[in-house]
Amino acid sequence: MADSETKQAVVCVFCGSVSGKNPVHMEAARTLAEELHKHNVQLVYGGGTTGLMGEVARTLVKLSGPQAVHGIIPRALVKVATDSGMRDHQNQNGNTESGGKTAERVISDSIEENGIPESEYGMTTIVPDMHTRKRLMATKVLEGGPGSGFVSLAGGFGTIEEVMEMTTWNQLGIHKVGVVLLNINGYWDGLLSWVRNAVQEGYISADNGEILAEAKDPAEVFPRLLAYRVSQGRMRLNWGQE
Repeated sequence: MADSETKQAVVCVFCGSVSGKNPVHMEAARTLAEELHKHNVQLVYGGGTTGLMGEVARTLVKLSGPQAVHGIIPRALVKVATDSGMRDHQNQNGNTESGGKTAERVISDSIEENGIPESEYGMTTIVPDMHTRKRLMATKVLEGGPGSGFVSLAGGFGTIEEVMEMTTWNQLGIHKVGVVLLNINGYWDGLLSWVRNAVQEGYISADNGEILAEAKDPAEVFPRLLAYRVSQGRMRLNWGQE
């Protein structure tokens, strides 16, 4: 087995599967992919081909090749073969606007049975449910070398749920890698303000308040992950994997 110091870093990126209204976030997704390429980082993400998810994956594949990107998607989201098919599916259900997790990568049953070929979005693994997806993404990160961790671009309910769960797992001692909010244009100011208030009110310790780190530029993300040191306030519980 490769020495931990020589292993490739693996970064899991959480973000929206829509583009949003401000193009600065799509630009941040592209720039983050360029930074991952620069540092020879493998991307793990939720398998979407649209919005910020698709942009960061597609850009990194162009720069580093399909082996640099691993999408993980629940079977329930594997519904139709094309983006136009997804639009038809949404229209049939009275939803004419793509949004949230409904815009995940979609693949036909025949492709699923025969294995999914590498594409402009990299490798894909289909899993049975959302819990397995998150667990597998976390496992891939924890198998990576120095600088591995979790990063969040802009996103909605699913994105904030994912990044906060990984923050909680750090606090509980389930993992010991960094969690970084890429706070473009003040998108995550409200969440960071809540963390500071929770520390002030005594619901989060001052040390644990530093678990969720902030980067204001994509170029800051990998150095933040590389320099991350575990909080002295995190729980030292035996989860059977550290």
